[in-house]
Amino acid sequence: MKYKDLSYRADLSEPIDISIPINDGARNPSCYWAADVRFEVIKSGDFIGDVKQGGSVNHKQITLIPHGNGTHTETYGHISRNENATIHHLHKSHHCIAELITLEPEALTNGDEALTLDAFNKKRQHLTEAVIIRTLPNSKNKLIRKYSGTNPPYLEAGITKKLNDEGVKHLLVDLPSVDKEIDGGKLEAHKSFWGMNETKREACTITELIYVDNNINDGLYLLNLQTLNIVLDATPSRPVIYKLELC
Repeated sequence: MKYKDLSYRADLSEPIDISIPINDGARNPSCYWAADVRFEVIKSGDFIGDVKQGGSVNHKQITLIPHGNGTHTETYGHISRNENATIHHLHKSHHCIAELITLEPEALTNGDEALTLDAFNKKRQHLTEAVIIRTLPNSKNKLIRKYSGTNPPYLEAGITKKLNDEGVKHLLVDLPSVDKEIDGGKLEAHKSFWGMNETKREACTITELIYVDNNINDGLYLLNLQTLNIVLDATPSRPVIYKLELC
C-alpha cells in the first residue's frame, strides 16, 4: 500500500485487536447509565438453547446498548434526525492508514480534564485517514470501568475541528465519549468532527471505548474497522490494527 509516495506492507497474520470484548453481566465498561449486558438462554417447550442444561445446541439472546456497553462505532446519525444515517447505509470504508498517538488529559479551569488541541498538535506526526487516541493513565481497568456520573475526560472541540479540516474519516478514542458527559446538549466535538453546522461528512465515523495496550507503540498502522451490518446509528465494533513496515 502507498502512503505519501512510500510503499508499506502489513502482515495480516499478526492483528492487534484494540476493541474490548463483550462479556455477559457487569464485566464490561459502561457509560451513560447503560444497564449491564445480558446473555439469555432461549427456551421454548422442550427446547433449551444450552448444552450444559441438556440442550443439543447453544442458542442465546443478547441484550446490550451499543453506545454504553463497550467498544462501538457511530455515524452522524447519533446526533441527527435522519433515520438513514446508519452504519448499514454509510460505513463503506473498512481499511485505511491510521496514526496512533498517546495523550494525557489536562486540568481545565472549570475542574474538568480534557485532551487539548495544543497537546494533540505536538503529538500528531502524519496526515492519515484515521486517528487513534490512547489516553494516560492507561491501566487495564479501562476494560471494566464504570464511567457513569464520573465526568470523564473528553476532547476539546478544536481537535475534532482540525480532524475535519484535514479530512480525517475515522476517529477512535478510549474514552466513553469525545464530548463532556453532561454538556447541556452542546456536543461540540461530535458536531465539529461531522461538520453538522456546515456540509455533513456522512461517511465518517467515531469509535469510542477502545483499549490500546501499553506495549503498542505510537505510529502508523493499517486499520481494519469491523462493524455489524446494522440499520442503526451505532454498533458494537472490533477495530483491528496491523503494524506497517516500509517495503
